[in-house]
Amino acid sequence: MNWKGVIPAMTTAFKPDLSVDHPFIAKHARWMIDDGCAGIVALGSLGESATLGFDEKVEILGTIVNALDGRAPLVAGIASLSTAEAIELARAAQDVGCSGLMVLPPYVYSSDWREMKAHVQAVMRATKLSCMLYNNPIAYKTDFLPEQIRELADENPNLQAVKESSGDVRRVTAIKAVCGARLAILVGMDDALVEGVRAGAVGWIAGLVNAFPAETIALFNSAVAGSKKADELYSWFLPLLRMDTVIKFVQLIKLVQEEVGMGSERVRPPRLTVGGAERKTVLATLSYALKKRPKL
Repeated sequence: MNWKGVIPAMTTAFKPDLSVDHPFIAKHARWMIDDGCAGIVALGSLGESATLGFDEKVEILGTIVNALDGRAPLVAGIASLSTAEAIELARAAQDVGCSGLMVLPPYVYSSDWREMKAHVQAVMRATKLSCMLYNNPIAYKTDFLPEQIRELADENPNLQAVKESSGDVRRVTAIKAVCGARLAILVGMDDALVEGVRAGAVGWIAGLVNAFPAETIALFNSAVAGSKKADELYSWFLPLLRMDTVIKFVQLIKLVQEEVGMGSERVRPPRLTVGGAERKTVLATLSYALKKRPKL
């Protein structure tokens, strides 16, 4: 598994009855790969994993594997309430043809390093698939510190990457300081992309890419190249990218998808589609961005 480039954290499309829309999921995945994305991450936070049943998750993975048809790797997000279910899902992801796993701490329960290490390590050791540790202390209340990440890397050869979403770009350099080139570091928050790449990140688990793949690829490539174009694109894109870092990020990104003609804003409860002043603000931000959309 090559943990470099833009890898979308893919949304999960639903039909009007809120069942999974498999035909659109396949279309959406192919569309992003056609525009140059390096792979797909499914069943993450943006994919509303917590609202999906176990069988639905496996079926979604199968749909995307078939849609990609070997053109790009699929990474399965592995999150659950229990370690046993996380292990079961990891093994099912391997069986269905996934190339890697994004390993999250357990839902709801956040504890000390001993327990969190035991959970993520059990998932990593459940298969031989390449693994990316997802560090998002803001959302999951578990913060994997650089020295703890190094410990996991030393003991688990298939841990090969970290999705860094602490909100502190200094973590990129801190992880590199203790792990060297052992792990690929990927930016996990859209509005930290340029800063993260300049600190040494080699990939981006992106959110707004679900609606703007071409612009996302252009921004990442220009940031890696150190081009002045990166600052120009970033300035244009930031009002949209910031939608990836708020509580209702799923609703906002799906609304943007619908407005650009690539998806529906439908979400599963307890989420509800945004309305009122909140909706007007999002649509005004998007409208302005579309008017100023750069030529690539």
